[in-house]
Amino acid sequence: MLHEIVDFIVNTVESLGYIGIFIMMFLESSFFPFPSEVAMIPAGLLAAQGKMNLILAIMIGIAGSLAGALFNYFLAVKFGRGFLVKYGKYFFISEETIAKTEKFFKDHGAISTFTGRLIPAVRQYISFPAGLAKMDLKVFSLYTTLGAGTWVSILALIGYFFGANEALAKEHTKEITIAVLVSVAILVFWYVRRQKKV
Repeated sequence: MLHEIVDFIVNTVESLGYIGIFIMMFLESSFFPFPSEVAMIPAGLLAAQGKMNLILAIMIGIAGSLAGALFNYFLAVKFGRGFLVKYGKYFFISEETIAKTEKFFKDHGAISTFTGRLIPAVRQYISFPAGLAKMDLKVFSLYTTLGAGTWVSILALIGYFFGANEALAKEHTKEITIAVLVSVAILVFWYVRRQKKV
């Protein structure tokens, strides 16, 4: 059953081509619960089979991720603060909390955006506080691209080298996810230490 699902996804990516990668990564990067592994690992496998260009697939994946992140960012800019001020109290979110979040992202938006893009379950939603704080759009786009680019490249390369073996691809994805989370923790620790010295 699982093998059939994987085959279906690979065939879907192949049939839709680069447009399919863009759409899937847009969905993954916005607030839809769509895992990036579903798009980029099959894309890497197809590149290994000579049916796609690996570099182009990665670039399209990054573009889709950035587009989805910008969608969330502008959604938060347009409706975020007003919505949270009006309804946040029902979710224990005070206006003071909102103000602190805005200040935090104005001061530490770059590192938060970059590391957030590398953390599962966080990467889809990191754009909302950035938009809420009206983080500089160029800075937001740059660090979103760097973070998404890192993750998209990792997944595409897993697919390229191990995609034909589903169990091996899953194992390497798990191992690399743990390694990325450890690296993020080290980076955040270094950043906090550096900020204390400033």
